[in-house]
Amino acid sequence: MSGTCAARADPVNTNWNFCPSTAAAWLFFILFALTTCAHLVQGIWHRKSYCWVIVCSGALQTVNYVFRIISIKNPTSLVIDYHAVERGLNANLFIATKIAPVFTNGFVYMVMGRMIWNYIPDATIFRITAWRFSTYFVVLDIIALIIQVIGAASAANSKSPKSQVLTAIHVYMGGVAFQQFFILVFTIFAMRFHRTVLRLRRQGVPGAASALPLLYAIYAVLLLITIRIVFRLCEYSQGLTSTIPSHEVYQYCLDSLPMLIALLILNVFHPGRVMPGSKSDIPSRKVRKAEGRQIPL
Repeated sequence: MSGTCAARADPVNTNWNFCPSTAAAWLFFILFALTTCAHLVQGIWHRKSYCWVIVCSGALQTVNYVFRIISIKNPTSLVIDYHAVERGLNANLFIATKIAPVFTNGFVYMVMGRMIWNYIPDATIFRITAWRFSTYFVVLDIIALIIQVIGAASAANSKSPKSQVLTAIHVYMGGVAFQQFFILVFTIFAMRFHRTVLRLRRQGVPGAASALPLLYAIYAVLLLITIRIVFRLCEYSQGLTSTIPSHEVYQYCLDSLPMLIALLILNVFHPGRVMPGSKSDIPSRKVRKAEGRQIPL
């Protein structure tokens, strides 16, 4: 294979230390592009402005594969994928690959806040109101995002010595660990929401059961994000000597594939379809107060 591999044609100057699959890159580019376009259409069709978050996640994944294909075709050009950090790579695409799933995470937080508003009579979980719930978890997600961007941007600086790159990787991993911690806290709230919805269903409250398919979809998405986080933590747990970046099957199976499935699940169980219409959106404080749903903490 090495005799026909374009990335091995110039073993001295090539930026790849293995033969990347062009077919796999094209396949994932097409799949990510399709699910991203579907999310864009669904967001417009259901008139849900918050769907820009999930569109952004899919777009970052799609753009990454565009540049991955270019890099495979031009293996001696500047590396524009996340492999082989110590060998120099394009900072923007390295960062995009690392942070794209954080947007999927943030979208799930926003959806849950709207589910609390739509399905819980007093719009609270553990005495936290629906509108504050979304704000709190999105802010936490942004904190994790900032930490990851700082670490990824520093690691992507090809002029940095290996010691600084390793430190930057540890910063990035800290941001990933924060993201997972917030997911675990969020899961506790989701389970409380689940119990409340089941109780309302037993009481015969109309529409309560319709929340369950979307809730199960959220559980699945969180599991897929967790798989990806564990992979990322393992990838650099041994520093820059890990063999994982040299085998692209890991990246496809434990990073791209879980994120692709997560996007597809949210296509099928789209929150705009489950909670349609403008009345399902969390209104302003003035409107909430007029409706008697301004519940204090």
